[in-house]
Amino acid sequence: MPALVSRKNSYKNIASRTALGVVSLGACFSMLAMDAAIAQSDEIIVQATRRDTNIQNTPVAVTAINEKAVEGVVPRDLGDIAVLVPNFSASKVTGFNAASFAIRGAAQTDIIVYSESQVGVTIDDFYVPHVQTQLLDLFDIEQVEVLRGPQGTLFGKNTTAGVVNVRTKRPKLGVVEGAGRIQYGSYDRIETRLSLNIPLGDVFAFRFAGLYQKSDGYYRNGAEYGPVTTFGPFDGMMNNINAFEGATGQGDGSRLGGEDVKSMRAKLLFEPSDQFSALAQFELLRDDSDSVPAVNETPVGGPFVFNFLGLTQDPGDPLDNAGITNRDDANLFMSDGHQVDVEGYYLNIDWRPTDSVSIKSITGLRNQDSQLPSTYTGEVGPVSLFDANRVDERETFQQELRLNWTINPQLDLVAGGFYQNQEVTFCVTQVLGFLELFGLTDGMGNPFPTGTFENGPQVLCNAQDSKAYALFGDLTYALSDRLTLAGGFRYTWEEKDWIGRNQRVYQALDGGFDPSLNTMTLGPLDAADFDRFSDGVLESSGTWEEPAWRGTASYEWSDDFYTYFTAARGFRSGAFNDQSGTTGNPLTPAGIAPTDPEIATSYEVGFKSDWFDNTFRLNVTGFLVKYKDAQRQIAATLTNSLGQQFQETRFFNAADVEVKGIEVEGGWSTPIEGLQINGNFSWQDGEYNTFEADTDFDGMVDVDFSGRPLTRTPEITWTAQVLYETPLHNNKVLGFSFLAAHEDEQIYNYSDLGSQFDTTLNERTILNATVELSDADDRWFARVFAKNLTDKRYRVSTQPVADLWVFSQYGEPRVFGAEVGFNFSSE
Repeated sequence: MPALVSRKNSYKNIASRTALGVVSLGACFSMLAMDAAIAQSDEIIVQATRRDTNIQNTPVAVTAINEKAVEGVVPRDLGDIAVLVPNFSASKVTGFNAASFAIRGAAQTDIIVYSESQVGVTIDDFYVPHVQTQLLDLFDIEQVEVLRGPQGTLFGKNTTAGVVNVRTKRPKLGVVEGAGRIQYGSYDRIETRLSLNIPLGDVFAFRFAGLYQKSDGYYRNGAEYGPVTTFGPFDGMMNNINAFEGATGQGDGSRLGGEDVKSMRAKLLFEPSDQFSALAQFELLRDDSDSVPAVNETPVGGPFVFNFLGLTQDPGDPLDNAGITNRDDANLFMSDGHQVDVEGYYLNIDWRPTDSVSIKSITGLRNQDSQLPSTYTGEVGPVSLFDANRVDERETFQQELRLNWTINPQLDLVAGGFYQNQEVTFCVTQVLGFLELFGLTDGMGNPFPTGTFENGPQVLCNAQDSKAYALFGDLTYALSDRLTLAGGFRYTWEEKDWIGRNQRVYQALDGGFDPSLNTMTLGPLDAADFDRFSDGVLESSGTWEEPAWRGTASYEWSDDFYTYFTAARGFRSGAFNDQSGTTGNPLTPAGIAPTDPEIATSYEVGFKSDWFDNTFRLNVTGFLVKYKDAQRQIAATLTNSLGQQFQETRFFNAADVEVKGIEVEGGWSTPIEGLQINGNFSWQDGEYNTFEADTDFDGMVDVDFSGRPLTRTPEITWTAQVLYETPLHNNKVLGFSFLAAHEDEQIYNYSDLGSQFDTTLNERTILNATVELSDADDRWFARVFAKNLTDKRYRVSTQPVADLWVFSQYGEPRVFGAEVGFNFSSE
């Protein structure tokens, strides 16, 4: 738990300074953690409007969380701070350690490489392009700002739900400082963090920050398999002669889901004057964590096919019943785990030619390579029922130029231009052994071309090149000391080009059957050479031009009470689907066409207030968001030309959506010295006005989800926290923290076969506690912590696979840990 704002001052000073720093649970945490010098500024400065403004008179629903607040929740990644923000829910994409962030009824629940989340994530002004790396490791953080509602005017496309804006620490001139942390916890989890700032003469400074995480994982490979009942094939006497009839299996009990992450940032600052600075940054991530375990949750007695095969949910603790085959052949490389490599090169230049004008350039090149093998059934074998390895390479270049101009004391302008180019190549190798259990052939009574599906890995490849350009401007005008009007406009031009082919066995890549084409001679991405393997290749493209805008009126009734109203429009980019062609049927122009952009129009009204001599802070926001042509996914059930049934994740502009809600956040410095109570609460209600989709592109509506509740939209979420600390002798402080966070049940994924196939995240209330002993001057600390004290089992993702089976992931069980750290500075 962070130390109090001031350990030497009276309660009155602690209460007033702490309360002034509290805008939400996160901000409360932040100010409790600040040292006295920072606290005396009585402000939290945010950049929610691309300007430095006091959070209490910024007309945006924003929560600010500084480094100490981040440390206070002992996070694994960015998702763990969601409890500090009202109406911000963090889960995972099923089968992957990828972010499923949800704000105000919109969320990403798939891993599609070309699909961009409605919740944008930026780090040091660079947009993180895909959910696979949005779960940032939080180390050496200056501040995290979570903006709720469409932010398209200033932050661009794909921010229809909101933005998580992460700022890391900059190098400092003339200062030697550093910090270190080491943590040990349940499941042999070790985490170390180190940062160091070194001045290099008068105008240069270097900063290094590194992180290492390692754990055994909290799942066990304990799934029981079978006995299996198959559907053929049959001999002449109609006897079932499938080799897997009656088969059984048992996991080896080994630990699954462990972490192995190495991450670092190196920065060089050149600042010859107060008017100019250039910051060069290099980012490196090497994530070699285990493949994400799956738990088979196919219900016994349910309508899923796996129920009739004898492949159902195992009794007992789901964390002990995960399953993985650990198969390394067939381009699966499963024992290598989920590998994500990132290298980023960034240059941020700030120039202030006059006191009223500043110009900022943000340039970045980010390379991301992923290899993500998984067992999606949660079963251990003896066959690979559904093993797959998703491999992709992504290169993203971004350039933004931004002008801030204070025209006069009443008029302020932000304007600029943005360019982004992305090149993505994707392949997935799949081993579909579950088809063995159906006795399926090539449709003419012959075996599968490679003999068996188990030994016939199939590959699906496609690629995309996209470009986006935007111009924007945002003007703020103070009509009086109290009344301010603001408005902004952004126009985006975008083009995306896609190329790909349908799924097929490796031997058929050239259109025939060449035994020399196999996983021994071709790597996971080699089939994406569309010049060499041109058979069945189709191309498609999409171009769009979309505006985004906002209009705001705010009124400051007093120094302690501020109100605002905002109307805004944003859009989510049109998108291609990396799963087009999964069935193996030839691609069609309709089947590979992109979705159109999703449009969000939002209306927001709120007040921000301080009460009772600045000891109590209360901020309330009400909102209404209307989505037009909302892009929503369906796990569509399809049949190929061989009569084989497949699931293909497909996207449609199928939905008109309406979401409304209320968000409350606040904090109270109680009359009891050292006792602080903080919390947030949100309520939301959302449904599809219309949701109709033609899943097989035959011109007929196949599903109608109109009137259904939205995915990833819990009705109620709340967090409550009690913080208490007391000074000890010898300049030490003892602190305690207790946190409770609740989230309602919510639908996670739909199936086109009926609501009984839908999957849900269960209701949960998680309790955490921390005890910390620290030096009053923040030179060192030692803390012990416990998370999920009641050992709650709760899903963080879950998905039906057509009418075949259901698989899920679970959140962290009860864990304990201890952490020690130090800080030093020459300041």
